[in-house]
Amino acid sequence: MSKVKNALSTTRMEDFAGWYQAVVTAADLAENASVRGCMVIKPFGFAIWERMQSILDSKFKELGHSNCYFPLLIPVELFEKEAEHVAGFAKEMAIVTHHRLEHRNGKFVPASPLESPLAIRPTSELIIGESMARWVKSYRDLPVLINQWCNVFRWEMRTRLFLRTSEFLWQEGHTAHETEDEAVREARTMHELYLWFIRDVLKMYCIAGKKPAHDRFAGAVESLSIEAMMQDGKALQAATSHYLGQNFAKAVNIQFQGRDGAMHYAHTTSWGSTTRMIGGLIMAHGDDDGLNLPSEVAPYHVVIIPILKGTGQDGEIIEYCQKIRSSVQMRARVFIDLKEISPQNKKWDYVRKGIPFICEIGVNELRDESVYFIKRANDLEKTKLPLEEFAARIEELIQEHDDTLQQKNEAACKLKLVTGVKNFEEVKEFFSRDTGFIMAKWAGSEKNLASLEELAVSIRCLPITQSGTLGKCILTGEDAKIDVVLAKSY
Repeated sequence: MSKVKNALSTTRMEDFAGWYQAVVTAADLAENASVRGCMVIKPFGFAIWERMQSILDSKFKELGHSNCYFPLLIPVELFEKEAEHVAGFAKEMAIVTHHRLEHRNGKFVPASPLESPLAIRPTSELIIGESMARWVKSYRDLPVLINQWCNVFRWEMRTRLFLRTSEFLWQEGHTAHETEDEAVREARTMHELYLWFIRDVLKMYCIAGKKPAHDRFAGAVESLSIEAMMQDGKALQAATSHYLGQNFAKAVNIQFQGRDGAMHYAHTTSWGSTTRMIGGLIMAHGDDDGLNLPSEVAPYHVVIIPILKGTGQDGEIIEYCQKIRSSVQMRARVFIDLKEISPQNKKWDYVRKGIPFICEIGVNELRDESVYFIKRANDLEKTKLPLEEFAARIEELIQEHDDTLQQKNEAACKLKLVTGVKNFEEVKEFFSRDTGFIMAKWAGSEKNLASLEELAVSIRCLPITQSGTLGKCILTGEDAKIDVVLAKSY
């Protein structure tokens, strides 16, 4: 493939934020909606989300969870039952106060005030807990293991497609358990599942850890997160899992008769991942030609573009393309693009969309029964193989594609993983000129956290795997054993 220039006008080095937006547009993933802060997810973007859904949903069900659905509108009075929780979301809530429109003076205006205001779902712990309180009467009714795929709404002031929008799609799991041990184990199991998905399916470099107490989910006893590093060195919180203790159970009265005959409050968890993972894919694997998709979430592994010249051989070329598809479709997702668009434009369209293998099939390939294709992850490397060999090796080629993405991402991220920073002045100096993950020591107190906030830096997590070594706290200079990750974030 003759490559004279990048497929995007904006490069990562010139303007990372502008490049990100250019990829979203060029890959035809999404666009801004007419409603402030909301997005339209276009068919190709939604196909990626559907792949993510399918993989995660099957894993949730393997672990015994069932899907269900709960209301979009939640009584504001319900939030009042958990003060810390509502405080955590108060500034982001959108509230419905009226129903029915009336036409007055040439305009439609809200007509009838509601007796009680309703919040548009920012998260569902309380309304799902209210149902669990009706369902659970005895320890025999536990555990309750449920998940819902839905939209949520949080009034964001500064938005960016996929990364931070007022309305977004997610899954939220909610469980209730008889004992603390069971609930803690559930939260950690889901955390490990997210780690597998982000690291091994999406091929993104990430660190799994606990959130510090000051940054836990509102109302949680323990919050666990997956912090993925983007190519610009910033962190993206890709998924979270929370042990909620008995806080929400007490708020909505999830009580059960225990094995001892006494009444007990359930221990609950919640965990979730969102469409921001698509933004993470862009920033982890994208290049100056566009998106670059890991095979598991790519709508197609192989796109076949017939090179038609308007001659008598066009029909034979299409038949040969169908033969190629038949030879690999049991082991790969394949699409033949027959749209009446120039082959060159089609090719670059699929380059920008990050399809792993883009095949161009014309009279030469028809004549010698070969497949000419571009390897998207290998800097658009051109390859030609006999059809029989291409078909035999397709799974190997797909694995090579994923390995290449993962190796490139990991190598780039490890260059931005910084150790040996001794004090806050060195932290300040680093973030004044660069971005990345700093691995440092922390004494565990909230003293001097404001100094980090002034740098737009935060403690992203306490890695699950701790070194156990003694050092000096990056904020106070005190002796400290806790390893933490410091970074700027999305």
